[in-house]
Amino acid sequence: MIPYNEALSIILANSNQIGIKSLKLTKATGYILAEDISTKYNIPFFDNSAVDGFGVRISDIVNLSPENPAKLRLIGTIQAGDLPNIKLLPKTTIKILTGAPIPDDVETVVMKEYTKESGSYVYLYKGEDKWKNIRREGEEFRIGSRVLSRGTLITPPVIGLLATLGCYKCPVYLKPKISIIVTGNELIKPGKKLSKGKIYESNSYALVSAFNELGIYDLNVVSVKDDKKLIKKRLKKALRSSDIIVTVGGISVGDYDFVKDAALSLGVQTLFTKVAIKPAKPNYFGTFTNKKRNKTQFKKLVFGLPGNPVSALISFQQLIKPALLKIIGARSLIPFKTKATLTETLSKKPGRLEFVRGILEQKNSDLLVQPTKGQGSHMLGGIANANCLIYFPQEQKSLAKGEKVNVELLSWN
Repeated sequence: MIPYNEALSIILANSNQIGIKSLKLTKATGYILAEDISTKYNIPFFDNSAVDGFGVRISDIVNLSPENPAKLRLIGTIQAGDLPNIKLLPKTTIKILTGAPIPDDVETVVMKEYTKESGSYVYLYKGEDKWKNIRREGEEFRIGSRVLSRGTLITPPVIGLLATLGCYKCPVYLKPKISIIVTGNELIKPGKKLSKGKIYESNSYALVSAFNELGIYDLNVVSVKDDKKLIKKRLKKALRSSDIIVTVGGISVGDYDFVKDAALSLGVQTLFTKVAIKPAKPNYFGTFTNKKRNKTQFKKLVFGLPGNPVSALISFQQLIKPALLKIIGARSLIPFKTKATLTETLSKKPGRLEFVRGILEQKNSDLLVQPTKGQGSHMLGGIANANCLIYFPQEQKSLAKGEKVNVELLSWN
């Protein structure tokens, strides 16, 4: 049995990007940029108006007031998409609509609200500073400057920015193909009639949801009985077709726990089988070296999770998720943690880091954390109602009420 930090280090050391591909912007949301993005143009590309109003020279709008307006002759209109081919003369003005290019000699734009049109003249009742209401060329990004960095999660605003730069495709990290193999004679699918000795299979549904939350949808899920030959057959197929294989159940020391032997017989290199955490002490991790893919050697990762549903989810959160984040190119691999005041005393046997399911809330200026009811590894209600995990250090026996503790926020809450 190895400490949690050692297990995580081993996993991350064996987790690498699969490759890079170019995706159309319409397909790129949820991926992570694989390269820095620089602009080939100044952004904005040209001086343009931020408002509907009238372009003027500063010298023509000095000391204005409602009682002392400027009267300027209207010589034309420019709207968005027009060429700014009207020359502004002294004592004249040009109607300029939002987004329209700014002609030469226009030094500011007076908002329409402070003007009044009368025939071929415009009365202006308020002056403006130079360049007021004008979006200057290159004020946001200068040509050649880096706009987006490698590792940026592609969100709707990022898509909009890429389109603004003139990109119609962008380089992204490939996402892994996943196989989930759930083992157990006692399992039946939800929707079927429940009978004694059987339970509804929930782990694959929870894990698929967890993968989906990270934008990973290329998933193959199978259920298999506790049969050594069948488990080996399914695992062999998964090693051929997937980048990451996750088995659930069958990794402890019971008479029907066949996953570790099946993996070993197929050439999977076992790196650890137990981690000093609670829940989820039985935890298998191994690697399988694939033939050349994308001209690089790629190690397939094999995770064997415990069958208890809370243990499986904690294993995903603490061991699989960081690996996935590294593979898909994320900048941050470790979940956000903060300090909170514990509302009740906790105790345990030393020797394992315990992830206590909790509810974090703010009262006045304090963050308080309350352990949920139902901390058993089979009790999904406790983790379903939790919004955080309380870190109970490996060698500590107790955490006192009122003590400041480390808590990890759960992404699904």
